[in-house]
Amino acid sequence: MNLPDVLAALLKAQNDFDSTAYARCFANNALVYDEGRTHQGFEQIKAWNEQTNAEYATILEPIDYTTTPKGGILTTLGSGTFPGSPIVFKYHFEWAGEKILSLKITG
Repeated sequence: MNLPDVLAALLKAQNDFDSTAYARCFANNALVYDEGRTHQGFEQIKAWNEQTNAEYATILEPIDYTTTPKGGILTTLGSGTFPGSPIVFKYHFEWAGEKILSLKITG
């Protein structure tokens, strides 16, 4: 599957459990929406990713990608230590250049 560089980097960082590299994929004031909570900026996104890695150890396998006018939707099969694993997740992205502006995760 041919993914934009920023999404390939994000998947690699997630699957390597590298929260610093994960957070570097986002713009300075980027927003992440997950499980009813909002995380903004490098430090909050990094802390959220560290916490979810520790709690769920999620590994993502991309299964589909669709381009949208402002970004894209990445469908993944996520496996980890959460109930119902594996689960299909949809990552709704908006970005500018090589940085993610927003990410909303639905499952």
